[in-house]
Amino acid sequence: MSCDLHIHSTCSDGAVPIERLAPIAARTGLHAIALSDHDTLLSAQYAYAHTGQDGVELIPAVELTGYDFERQHRVHLLCYYPDVDCPALREHCAIMKERRNACALQSAKELEQLYPQFTTDLAWETTKASGVLFKSGLMQALELLGLTDGSIYGETYHKLFGWNPRGIVLHSPEYLPVRQVLATAKASGGAVVFAHPTVYKSMPLLRELAAEGAVDGIEVYHPSNSPEDSAECLALCKQYGLVATAGTDFHGRNHKHPHPIGTCTAPDEAAAQLRAIAEKRKRERT
Repeated sequence: MSCDLHIHSTCSDGAVPIERLAPIAARTGLHAIALSDHDTLLSAQYAYAHTGQDGVELIPAVELTGYDFERQHRVHLLCYYPDVDCPALREHCAIMKERRNACALQSAKELEQLYPQFTTDLAWETTKASGVLFKSGLMQALELLGLTDGSIYGETYHKLFGWNPRGIVLHSPEYLPVRQVLATAKASGGAVVFAHPTVYKSMPLLRELAAEGAVDGIEVYHPSNSPEDSAECLALCKQYGLVATAGTDFHGRNHKHPHPIGTCTAPDEAAAQLRAIAEKRKRERT
């Protein structure tokens, strides 16, 4: 049996409502999926309230965003089985919600100047589940109005929100230091996995954290990981006794390249190891 340990819903920037994910996973033969939306407790709360759905185990998780100021890039940490009442975790999510919305509203204001048909109110309709206006939500509003090239992450997106060259309406939130975010994840009693190290060229930081024993696992298999990075990640897991995980990072249509649920999976043993680490961490915390 296998599990997909990295899935997003409309609780953050995914395109599929959270209640529809388990039926999809069931049809692919998965035993479990991790609901791991960005910097929000909504997906973990849903998983705790619906431990099993359509024969699929729902694993509570959250993908936390931090920043490596030394190397100047974002970092994503997957936190499995967190305590959703943890004050530090709740504060992190509240801060990121406020900062993301502030940036998105500034982008929306500028989009209204570029496109008379566009309104911020229309974009807000994409946030009913999350309460956070992501760039994908802004793009969905533009797509609805026929103002894009037909893709959420196509040429229009890169013109507006790209990194290099910088998009003309891009405003990025200030992220919290990665070690602070790592401490928050552990304070919640969760098991912490370093997500997709290739995406933000994070291998130097990952080597550092793995050697320190600062993370519990590594997302070895991910659609964006290079073969070389995956091989080294697996070697690091063996060297330091870390959990090797895998996930599609499913966002539905809100992704440049499609990665359907169940196309990048880990054995059930990986989920069991994460649960055991989280249970031990919670016992030690009390």
